[in-house]
Amino acid sequence: MIINHPLLGPRDSQEFVYLGDAALIRRPDGMADGALDKFIDYTYLRDNPAGQHRELWYHEQGDRSWLVVTRNTVSHEITAVELARDVARTEGRSK
Repeated sequence: MIINHPLLGPRDSQEFVYLGDAALIRRPDGMADGALDKFIDYTYLRDNPAGQHRELWYHEQGDRSWLVVTRNTVSHEITAVELARDVARTEGRSK
């Protein structure tokens, strides 16, 4: 599988480590009401969809960047690759 890195261009997926659901970017506020329940959900509950899914990938054997990869879990087709920092900034503003 080839991941089209936004800065480095096409890279083999073996250079990366899959780290799970990209929802991990949206860490709950530890000081908010109900924080314990939110952190339990954040830590243990994950979607396992068949189809389009946003995932975190770490470029371990490259520039050590974090990416959000939108991938079809059935066909493995990658439809989008973004720097995780850009996604976190964009999603942080939309709260």
